[in-house]
Amino acid sequence: METERQMQTKKTNRLYLLILCAIGLLINFLGVRLALGLNLPLYLDNIGSALAAALGGFVPGIIVGFLTNLINGINDYATTYYGSLTVLIAIFSAYFAGKGYYRKPLKLLIIILTFTLIGGGLGSVLTWLLYGFSFGTGISAPLAQQIYGDGSGALNMFWSQFAADMLIDLADKTITVIIVAVALRLIPDRLKKLFSFSGWQQTPLSIKELARQSRIFSKKSLRRKIVLLVALATIVTAVVVTTISYVHFRQSSVDEQLSLARGVVDVVKGAVDPERVDEFIEKGEEAEGYAHAESIMKSLMDSSEYIEYCYVYRIEPNGCRVVFDPDTADTPGEDPGALIPFDEAFRDYLPDLLAGREIKPVTSDETYGWLLTIYEPIYNSAGVCQCYAAVDINMNHIAVAGYQFLARVISLFFGFIIIILTFVIWLAEYNVILPINSMALQAKRFDFSTEESRAASVRGIEQLNIHTQDEIQYLYTAMVKSARAMSRTAEDMAAIIAQMQKQSATIGKLQSGLILVLADMVESRDQNTGEHVRKTAAYTGIVMRRLRSEHIYEDILTDEYIEDVMHSAPLHDVGKIQVPDAILNKPGKLTDEEFAIMKTHTTAGAEIITSAINMVSEGDSGYLLEARNLAKYHHEKWNGAGYPCGLKGEEIPLSARVMAVADVFDALVSKRSYKDGFPFEKAMAIIEEGSGSHFDPNVAGAFLRASDEVRSVMESNMGR
Repeated sequence: METERQMQTKKTNRLYLLILCAIGLLINFLGVRLALGLNLPLYLDNIGSALAAALGGFVPGIIVGFLTNLINGINDYATTYYGSLTVLIAIFSAYFAGKGYYRKPLKLLIIILTFTLIGGGLGSVLTWLLYGFSFGTGISAPLAQQIYGDGSGALNMFWSQFAADMLIDLADKTITVIIVAVALRLIPDRLKKLFSFSGWQQTPLSIKELARQSRIFSKKSLRRKIVLLVALATIVTAVVVTTISYVHFRQSSVDEQLSLARGVVDVVKGAVDPERVDEFIEKGEEAEGYAHAESIMKSLMDSSEYIEYCYVYRIEPNGCRVVFDPDTADTPGEDPGALIPFDEAFRDYLPDLLAGREIKPVTSDETYGWLLTIYEPIYNSAGVCQCYAAVDINMNHIAVAGYQFLARVISLFFGFIIIILTFVIWLAEYNVILPINSMALQAKRFDFSTEESRAASVRGIEQLNIHTQDEIQYLYTAMVKSARAMSRTAEDMAAIIAQMQKQSATIGKLQSGLILVLADMVESRDQNTGEHVRKTAAYTGIVMRRLRSEHIYEDILTDEYIEDVMHSAPLHDVGKIQVPDAILNKPGKLTDEEFAIMKTHTTAGAEIITSAINMVSEGDSGYLLEARNLAKYHHEKWNGAGYPCGLKGEEIPLSARVMAVADVFDALVSKRSYKDGFPFEKAMAIIEEGSGSHFDPNVAGAFLRASDEVRSVMESNMGR
């Protein structure tokens, strides 16, 4: 348990953390006020964040940076989107301070350049996206406009914005870094020590000891694994949420424009007299009521920037007969009675249009950009369609708005991901990694040779004083007791090893379970159950054990090889996750094009597993190597007629040859949505028939000779 002194120390640390954060926020606020008051083309909003990070470390720097943008966002919500950049600057400031860069004049240039690239470079890209690919309204906008000029210069709008942001930010971050460097020199060391915020849950280690730990545990660091795990989980969550949000945003924008289009087309219909359409076509503006209807359409087009065109056509077999086609500012309309060709986007709707039926809204992206078109029939008193009222809605702004929306969401998520990762690393460092590494090093140094050395080793462990208030402290306490009880060391170590073996076995079962879950997810997409992946794995085991017992391929079929193949067998069809459902679940025969897509599941599966191999160390990826062979080559044939590579004979990996028999057999006897399962005898006969052509004759023979075991698996229920 924590001592009273330790608790008091933590309270003091928290108090100084709050003071440092308050000072940092005040400095940022005063910097912004100063820049605004003197009308300076600067921001001066990162001085407090950088100073807090340099004095106290990552945590106070992030807090000050995040809160600064959050508070400024009350008056200007767009400021919130730049929070991720402020947090990044704080993190790098803490890093550079730890490396001593603020004390070295030449190193200050590195700090200035880094801050400028973050604030000016990344900030410029973010500004460009947030303001819909324009200069925006920030401090750099006038300079960007001046660099761009009339557009005839060497820089386009984006690079003009980028250059302006970099120039202004270079000046801003130079001032920021100089102020922080001077402040660090003036602040007494005693005060720096008070503001230095750490999360030690043990006796603090010296810089030398920390460096030693970093060297020893750098290759397979627990820190890396924690960062990777948290980063993947956070990024996946962010991607999913961002995608869902973007889809909903885009759909709601389209729905809004669709509602506008329907309202406009109703007004157009009301303005056209269906009994006089023939007269309108023949006489045009000379016909009574024509000018009034046309004026209504023009006023509709002028009422919204999104209404591109309003017009009325009669649909004829040879094209569209113009009834109304008002002029726009950019495009003159066609004369009444003119015949214009059909737009390609409407070819599929011609039967309905010629029959005078309603059609659904049509989207096109051709000559006039992305348009949403509504066609509504206009019927006369006899119920006969005389023409169609139409409206084109310009949808290009939705794409721009979508990019802006994505930029905002990604910016916010990026900031939160950085904050989460930094805090997780910081907490893991002091609460898990350093205590475990310290215990490991002390245990490694333990010397049993003499009584004095044993006593010194025990004192070394006790002086760690780990007080994490969790399982690690419990482990530390047990370690101290074990060190004191010298006679029980061997017994305690045996118990620890047994526990580790149990955990290793549990992890192995978890790994196998996760593989089956992944395989089930893939199999469920083509409406099968997990029976297929379990049974094919069982069949591969039967075949390989039979082959080895008959001294066939026994140099390959080691226990480890058989185990790897059986464990990875459920992943043989993992590539089907990239095959569209319409093809995967098609009840009838696939077309040549569909079958070509279906065949890509082999190479897709190999690519997925290759990505997994690249994420693990070489020594841990044995079963994944066989999983890749199974995924890529299980549709190869002994005679070379298979796919995707057309391998033949023993060019095909043995594991894939075994899986080819197991996969085909299970497909034959299993019931599918498009067929009933074959009887056992017929399926075995097909396997025998394919021996030497489709299948390796040795593998097929072993499978046939193990028919009793195969039948037992086929008739069993292997579901969970």
